[in-house]
Amino acid sequence: MPSLSHDAFDLHSADQVPDSYSWPSSFLHDHPVSAPDAVDSIPVIDISSPSAASLVGAACRSFGVFYATGHGVPSDLLRDVEAQARRLFSLPLHRKLLAARLPGFLSGYGRPPLSSFFPKLMWSEGFTLAGDPLDVSGNIWSHDHSLFCEVMEKYKRWMKRVAEKLLNLMLHSMGLDDEMTDRAGFMKEMILAVDALQLNSYPPCPEPEKAMGMAPHTDSGLLTVLHQNGGARGLQILRGENVSGTARWVAVPPLAGALVIHVGDLLQILSNGRFRSVRHRAVVNAAEHRISVAYIIGPPGHVKVGPIRRLIKAGQSPMYRSVTWPEYLAIRARLFDKAIQCVELPAK
Repeated sequence: MPSLSHDAFDLHSADQVPDSYSWPSSFLHDHPVSAPDAVDSIPVIDISSPSAASLVGAACRSFGVFYATGHGVPSDLLRDVEAQARRLFSLPLHRKLLAARLPGFLSGYGRPPLSSFFPKLMWSEGFTLAGDPLDVSGNIWSHDHSLFCEVMEKYKRWMKRVAEKLLNLMLHSMGLDDEMTDRAGFMKEMILAVDALQLNSYPPCPEPEKAMGMAPHTDSGLLTVLHQNGGARGLQILRGENVSGTARWVAVPPLAGALVIHVGDLLQILSNGRFRSVRHRAVVNAAEHRISVAYIIGPPGHVKVGPIRRLIKAGQSPMYRSVTWPEYLAIRARLFDKAIQCVELPAK
């Protein structure tokens, strides 16, 4: 397995793909790639509309992903967070390594955390901001970090508002009203939610047919809110694994003003399998530098997440046992994409 520490190889100046970054064709082309069509068209939902809850619920059941519009996030803030991410990734490698992610820590610069599960390296780099942005940016810009920190903190506050609204819509779509949600205590606990920003960079690749930007995976938390820079494509979701039809990768291109919402593993557990976490990957291209900013949210570390009792019909059993997010992350650290099966309960 490749080391998690960054070596001196700079993706931005590469003129070929080294063997350590060259993936087998059988992995890159495990399923056909289809453009969105009438069957695979990713739902676009105005989350401010009266019908948002039912539409969000349908999208979470059928796709595990959808575009959210009507979210209220100022367009200039979306431009600013992308500009600051691009500013960070445009620095020379030796500057970025000043904020290298240390073993046992979440924040910092480095390869995707899932790299340890694969024999090849991914054509991407990332900055994780799990706490104060200054913890990362202060190591890189000793006197020029204030704007970066201001933009990231403002963006994170907006993302938390959007995520809370989305979680309410999702719970309502499952038949839980505000009183039931509060009585379950879940949304009350989410005041202390754990969240992080993941800034991702996919530099142009001289041989994109050999490389993988981000290997297929699901997200571990409740949900992920993703902003993609306009024009540069790369995100793909896997369709057809759990429904009739041939498994295929479907492109999720940037949509102006829209955020991409991913169902995570913990939401699949909470919904007792009604919602499915979405398997996704990122491919690269030779011409464009793709930037994405992911906001990941989950419950406080002490809160156990299990199927909502009201969703379990008489005579049925819960599909999953209850786990805290740290417990589930520990399982994923051992089993990766088999983690969700590890918390499944046997049918009675």
